Amino acid sequence: MAVTFGWRVPDWPTDGTSSAEFRAQIFNYLDVLHGHFESSWVGDHFFPWMASVDQRSDTIEAWTTITYILAKYPRMKGGTIVLSQAYRPPALLAKMALDLQWLSGGRFTLGIGAGWKENEYHAYGYGFPSAGTRIDQLGEALQVIRKMWTDDAPTFHGKYYSIQDAYCRPRPDPLPRLLVGGSGRKKTLRLVAQYADMLNFGNCTPQEYRELLDVLDEHCRAVGRDPAQIGKTYCAECVAIAPSRAEVERAVAESPFRDGDKLAGTPEESLEKIRAFINLGVEHFIVRFPDFPRTEMAERFIREVLPRV
Repeated sequence: MAVTFGWRVPDWPTDGTSSAEFRAQIFNYLDVLHGHFESSWVGDHFFPWMASVDQRSDTIEAWTTITYILAKYPRMKGGTIVLSQAYRPPALLAKMALDLQWLSGGRFTLGIGAGWKENEYHAYGYGFPSAGTRIDQLGEALQVIRKMWTDDAPTFHGKYYSIQDAYCRPRPDPLPRLLVGGSGRKKTLRLVAQYADMLNFGNCTPQEYRELLDVLDEHCRAVGRDPAQIGKTYCAECVAIAPSRAEVERAVAESPFRDGDKLAGTPEESLEKIRAFINLGVEHFIVRFPDFPRTEMAERFIREVLPRV
């Protein structure tokens, strides 16, 4: 199994810099990663998802950003981690994804989830129904997307979404990979079993990851799906890499993403933690280094960890 890595692009400037400087920081970081990391990933928020951050901070928009990155960095794949299904009608989103896959030469992964940030929904004029309803909407959206990608005259009539003869061309080969985000054991993982090409679990221990895979296996058996068909990814928000444990702990303590430090450590420690997830079948890691916009930790990871994985 080939193991690869992707970078989680910051949603907002973590050092309070201006928008122009933030743009330069992102591209400088991608320049360092290009040719070493397989992919870049963007979240889907209109202002910072972290409540402790000033909600007025400059915040990137997912679709515009990933489209530009794929054009600017032709050796890099890209995806969304993850789009809220409510923000873009699913038929339009399916069309957008096919076009981006076609234009990028097959380098796009569509990551989508049920959505969760209530104040953001209200601020931008979206209704915010119950969690159960949002997951049901996601289930219909996934059906619409699959039909748009595979049927000659896509038609679907559900409770929340309907399409009729929604022709969708060009149809690239291969189709985009469809990643369903979320780890809800009863409903979300059943949708993963039914529709996803990839799953994403984040900021959990190997034991927790294994437990979620066991639940997914049960859903796959129920729907007649081979779980081996679903690619496994892991997201780590705070991969502090430093020569000493004291430096690692200091970097984690200073990071707003400290709760996602499950892969942090010296190069040897980080490598050992990564291998634990590889043993569970994880084939792609999506990481964020806490010293952004500095690139020292990313460069150390590229030199001392990546070749040994």
